[in-house]
Amino acid sequence: MNTKAFIFDLDGVIVDTAKYHYLAWLKIANELGIEFTLEHNELLKGVSRVRSLDIILELGKVEASQEDKNKWLFEKNESYLSYLVDMDDSEILPGVLPILKYLKEQNQLIALGSASKNARPILEKTGTLDYFNAIVDGNDVSNAKPDPEVFLIAAKLLGTTPEDSIVFEDSVAGVQAANIGGMTSVGIGEESTLNEAKYIFKDFTHIDKNFIDELIKK
Repeated sequence: MNTKAFIFDLDGVIVDTAKYHYLAWLKIANELGIEFTLEHNELLKGVSRVRSLDIILELGKVEASQEDKNKWLFEKNESYLSYLVDMDDSEILPGVLPILKYLKEQNQLIALGSASKNARPILEKTGTLDYFNAIVDGNDVSNAKPDPEVFLIAAKLLGTTPEDSIVFEDSVAGVQAANIGGMTSVGIGEESTLNEAKYIFKDFTHIDKNFIDELIKK
């Protein structure tokens, strides 16, 4: 049987922590008197924490020193982590676990490729850590998506080529990163947003074993 590398983003793909990021950023935005809606939050998908803060400041036309930015970045992360304290496997998005289990049964390689610097504790709290042969998170990369660095490192750790790698992503930047890296991109979300992905599914409940088998065979 062929062995492929299946690389998963974290937020919005495996777990629904996007809401916690939003609440933590909203707290900072409110402090600064900046309107920050769920629509604005879409701009932050797949983007690093530093860039996310810059986007929010740009929305409010707020100039800030690096010292202030560092303070707000720290505050945001502390708020976010406080939401994760009670996290458990109920946070895993529908349909994800059966796919992870099936990939393991088929002896496929599985990696995480996420901008999150809190990836490991999230995987531990949701009981999914043992599914992954490699984890690449925000602590391991210097370039944010759409740069493919995070996925290329994951493929290298798994000992596979980009051509034999499949990436599951819910953000435009993540899909673009997979495509730029020469990998097969699978968008999880709305077709209108993720139309650059090779395959698109509303969520993992729409992905069946036959689709996975086809990816392994190619």
